This record gives sequence, structure tokens and C-alpha cells, in this order.
Amino acid sequence: MNWLTNFVRPKIRALVEKKEIPDNLWQQCPSCEQMIFHRELEASSHVCHHCGHHMRLPAKERLALLFDDGKYQTVELPKLTTDPLKFKDRKRYSDRLKESRSITGEEDALIVAHGKMDGRKAVIAIMNFSFMGGSMGLALGKGMLIASRLAIKQEAPLICFTSSGGARMQEGILSLMQMPRTVIAVEDVKKAGLPYITVLTDPTTGGVTASFAMLGDIAIAEPGAVIGFAGARVIEETIREKLPEGFQRAEYLLDHGMIDRVVHRRQIRDELIRISSLLLENRRSAEVVSMPATSQKGKLKNSMMSDLNNDSQSIIEERPAAE
Repeated sequence: MNWLTNFVRPKIRALVEKKEIPDNLWQQCPSCEQMIFHRELEASSHVCHHCGHHMRLPAKERLALLFDDGKYQTVELPKLTTDPLKFKDRKRYSDRLKESRSITGEEDALIVAHGKMDGRKAVIAIMNFSFMGGSMGLALGKGMLIASRLAIKQEAPLICFTSSGGARMQEGILSLMQMPRTVIAVEDVKKAGLPYITVLTDPTTGGVTASFAMLGDIAIAEPGAVIGFAGARVIEETIREKLPEGFQRAEYLLDHGMIDRVVHRRQIRDELIRISSLLLENRRSAEVVSMPATSQKGKLKNSMMSDLNNDSQSIIEERPAAE
């Protein structure tokens, strides 16, 4: 009896009872629908090894891939008013913030980090789509200003990874005001003669696309990333036309001159190092030359017009004849 109780019964119970299996061991590729083991997915930086589809990569994992030896420092961003408009839909905005902070461990949708890439200083502002869809609010606008000032102080390039659904509706007009605010931050970096490089990841839409995301000296995108302002369905319903295949995808934007490069995730670090080095090495101080005064009718002085005509004539004469 003891043998049956202590040995046989546990064996039978182990065969019959269902074992609890963690839900996150396997993930399905949204493109080819193949199942990928979680360790394989992490080793491939969340790129499907069956079809090459680039899945969304957590912000902290991306930072570790970019900086030398995965070492970097994050900048603590100032805490702003939690709910300036006392907004409420199905939930209070303050409750949504608490929930996102609990899930992500971050204060808001932007992380500012600095460290070294190939031995050179670099400042990276990276958006976290897991935090309320990477939406842009007061905290993000302030974060971009801080990233800009840090890049100028360190004389380092500012690299921005975008991933956002656009402006944060819970902050209303205050969210839309961050569009010019982020543009000012970018312009400060450019005035300092430093590179501003954007890497557009899936998705980059709405007010983020309409502001700092598209202002990079060089604009890089990951393969297949959705990049645009309004959604494709909204555009089709507005213009009552069928949009071209691949519309708003990174490759379509590259073909139409909207971005400069489409780069595989594994090659982005090397590409950023190469571009940053080229832009920093080519920094030159320009001499400010005052323009001659204009007449009341708004025309340049005769001497200036004469110089311009002479320059134009010389360019025409030097142009090689068409074969």
C-alpha cells in the first residue's frame, strides 16, 4: 500500500495534471506568423529570423546595443505636473500614468542617456512605445530640451530614436505646444554645429512626425517601419482613393526622398558611428558676412547685382557641354 501511495500515485498524478507553462516563452511573428522561442528572439534583437520582420524593441535593450559595452548613464528628468487638465475618459489620466509607470518602470515616454559609441561621446533620446504609445506630452518636450543642452555641453551628437502614436490627447493643447518646443531643442543643437540624427522606428506618427522626428541632418529608418502623420485608413476615407502598396512604410519613404537610409537593426550602431564621425570631422566655423544694404524699392545695390551677374556668367561658362 505504501508503495502504491508513495510511488505509483504521484507518477500517475504527474502524467495527468497539466503543468503551468509561462505565457512568454514563445512569440508569434506578426508578419510571417512563425513561432519564435524567446531566447532566440532576444539573441536576434527582436528581429524574426524567418522573414526579417523588425518587432518593437524595448528602449533599455536598444540602449544596451548602442553604447560601448552596453554601458551608459540615464538623465533623471524633472517631475512635472501629473495631470494639468484633470483629464478623464474611461480612466483618470493620473491613473493611466501610474499604470504605465508601474509596467515600464519609467517616469514617461522619453529616456535620455549618454555614454560612448566607439570611444566618442554621444547623447541618445529614445522614445518608449510601451509608455502610453510613446505619446508626446509636457515631460517629453522638457526631456528633448534637456537632451539638447546635454549634447551641446558635451559637444556630442544628439541621436533620437522615435516610436510614437503622436501627441498625448490627455494633455490637449499643452501636448501640441511640445511640437515647436522640440523643434527649438533641435535647432539649438544645429546652431552649435553638432549633428542631429534621427532613427525612425515602428511606428512614428502624428505630431512627432510633424516636428522633431523629420528634422534630422540624416534620417534613418528601420525596415518596414510605419512613418506618417495621419493613418492610411483616415487618408483613404478623406481623399476617397486607394493608397499605393507600401504607403507610409520606410522603404516607400526612401524611394520618395523623405528619408536618407533604411538600415537593419543589427547595423544601426555601426551606421550611427560612421555618420557621426563624418559630420563631426567636417565641422567648420563659418565667417559671418554682412549683406549690403538694400534700396527703398528692395533691390540690391548696383555693385552687388554686378557681382551676382558675373558669378552667374562664370558658372554658365564653366558648365561642361552636354554630350
